[in-house]
Amino acid sequence: MMVVAVGVLIFGLSRVPAINLLPGYTAAYLLVGVCIFGPLGVWLSLRQAVAFLLPGALLVPLALLNLGFWAGGWLLGLPAWGLLLSRWTSGNPLRPMQLLKFLGLLVVGLVIFTFNAIYPIPSLGLFVLPVIPLVRLAYPERRLQAAVELLLSIATVWIAFAIPTPEGAWSSPWTHAGGAATVGLMISYWARESPGRHQGRSSVTGPSSRP
Repeated sequence: MMVVAVGVLIFGLSRVPAINLLPGYTAAYLLVGVCIFGPLGVWLSLRQAVAFLLPGALLVPLALLNLGFWAGGWLLGLPAWGLLLSRWTSGNPLRPMQLLKFLGLLVVGLVIFTFNAIYPIPSLGLFVLPVIPLVRLAYPERRLQAAVELLLSIATVWIAFAIPTPEGAWSSPWTHAGGAATVGLMISYWARESPGRHQGRSSVTGPSSRP
């Protein structure tokens, strides 16, 4: 959903007012949140909810004032940001170095996404989306989740190709979607492998119950 949303925002902002894309942006934002925090099965703390929603809300006025695609760019790092926040507890605080690495990767990702329209090699990342859940089908305990992810990823690829390319555009929607997929997967992989990943499922609202 994040992949398609970025493609729609990039192409939509060139043809319609940003206010018209706000519902789609909001839906994509909330869906990413559900996919990240929903499987944990616990309520978010107030600080986690604020930290997740506030950056996206603050970037919306920039888009409405035609000051750039910052809101769409933030969607590239949103899944990774959600992963970091899902492990943020009083016993496992976010470290400044983690935040700096995340912001650094997001900047690198935005550069890759920007130049992807000219050199579309990163667009091939779009086809990785169905491969990941296909591999997960081999694990019995995750087959239901993997099957849902596989259907969503196939739908994402189909939608990316189904969106028509505007006349005179430099590149097609699937190219932007593929670049977004590559960047999103890159940053999310780092967030998933960063220290503290094993504490995330023990508690979202407080420290681990283990002594």
